Amino acid sequence: MSSAVASEPAKAPAASGSLLSKQAVAGLSGIFIAAMMSGLNNRVGSLGLADVRGVMGASLDDGSWLSTAYAMGELIAMPFAAWFAITFSVRRFHIAMVTVCAVIAAILPFIQNLDLLIALRFVQGLSSGALIPILMMAALKFLPLSIRLHGLALYAMTATFAPNLAVLITGYWTDGLSDWRWIYWQIIPMCFIAGALVAWGLPKEHVKYQRFSEGNWLGMILGATSLSLIALALEQGVRLDWFNSSLISCSLFVGLVLLAAYLFTEYKHKAPFIEPILLARRNLFIGSIILTFLLVVLMSGSMLPSSYLGAIQDYRAMQIAPIGLIVALPQLILGLVVALLLYQKWVDARVVLSIGLVFIALACFSGSQITSLWNRDQFIVAQSLHAIGQPMAVVSILFLMTSVLDPSEGPYFSGVINTFRVFGTLIGGAVVGQLITLRSRFHSEMLLDHAGQVGNAIPDPLNGSSLGGVVAQQSFVLSIADAYLALGILALLLIPLALLMTYVPAPNSK
Repeated sequence: MSSAVASEPAKAPAASGSLLSKQAVAGLSGIFIAAMMSGLNNRVGSLGLADVRGVMGASLDDGSWLSTAYAMGELIAMPFAAWFAITFSVRRFHIAMVTVCAVIAAILPFIQNLDLLIALRFVQGLSSGALIPILMMAALKFLPLSIRLHGLALYAMTATFAPNLAVLITGYWTDGLSDWRWIYWQIIPMCFIAGALVAWGLPKEHVKYQRFSEGNWLGMILGATSLSLIALALEQGVRLDWFNSSLISCSLFVGLVLLAAYLFTEYKHKAPFIEPILLARRNLFIGSIILTFLLVVLMSGSMLPSSYLGAIQDYRAMQIAPIGLIVALPQLILGLVVALLLYQKWVDARVVLSIGLVFIALACFSGSQITSLWNRDQFIVAQSLHAIGQPMAVVSILFLMTSVLDPSEGPYFSGVINTFRVFGTLIGGAVVGQLITLRSRFHSEMLLDHAGQVGNAIPDPLNGSSLGGVVAQQSFVLSIADAYLALGILALLLIPLALLMTYVPAPNSK
């Protein structure tokens, strides 16, 4: 462990035993609100992209760079946010980041130039992406063991609650108020509340100027460049047909080479931003793999229902919202229930994780029965299974990973786990999008071939345009079913990995 961070004084909010002071609770609440705001800012921005493109007069291809720019900024911020929070103080850095988010959100609806809008979304992605690692760092550093799992449950909600709530919020702005500007303005009140709570609740600390001379600045340049290139490739890969595009090919190759160089400099540096050596620990290595692929699997609870209902049933966001709420609302209670369960001495977190994965797999297998006759109501079973399985899986994996850490390693780990978190989301979108594209193409060819074989036997065959429409619809539905099935199988394949993790006894809750 590097002495640079190990020697840092842990200036946590005042706590007595398992009880935190009112100021500490306020500060940590502000950090949590900001992290939730970050998740909503990302998801709502993506869901409302069509309305933004319509106002800007931007094409689908040009408008897609708004999401890509935000994802690039968010991923770049993840490994470095904790270092800057320690250097400037959590209070000062957090307030600065929420201020940048709010100021950019206030001016975005008035920007008429698409290139400038993309640049501002990139900067907002940087500032917003820095807020989620601070939540993990604060939970590990400030919370005593007796309530730390509840802090991890709140962190888990950024991956389970926010993405599913975002559909309702998007629908309310675009369909309810019919004012697309709130897609960006919605975060301003949350930024103000979070900033005020952090300003009052967290202690004032001096800037640690000496850390600037110790930083791995070459590594930061390599890391930021590599992560931005990889994010670009994952976000634009499906649209540009992956390796048939020189941009995607070069971005992936150069990005992976620079990422390897960045990790090497971090391994060798005396004061790194993250500690790659942490992944040598069994639970952190296996847990990182599980978490990444778990986030891919969770696309079955958000991306697939929205894609189907929007494309096949012509649902708007407000009509899709109840599907997301089936998953989102129970997280307010179930995450804390799972945390309480993990405090019981007779509970094995690996088993809870495995059961959660089984529920998620069952949700996927339920969704794989989809037909073109399905509407919103037919997703209730799958989404209900997701609502149960997601907190069991996410809170358990976080517990198994964080329990092998020393509190002084929290800043390193928060950067690592959140980088994997964003990677998992980006990979999930890319994998599911590509799977739907390939399987839709396959089913289209099969259906057209079958139609050609039986066409002469049908008394009143469809004309060319009608047949094309039916084939396109059915091939898309079948591809959604295939995606559900593939993600369900992936969830089951993660169970043996979960059982390979080292057993961690329940922490003392008193």
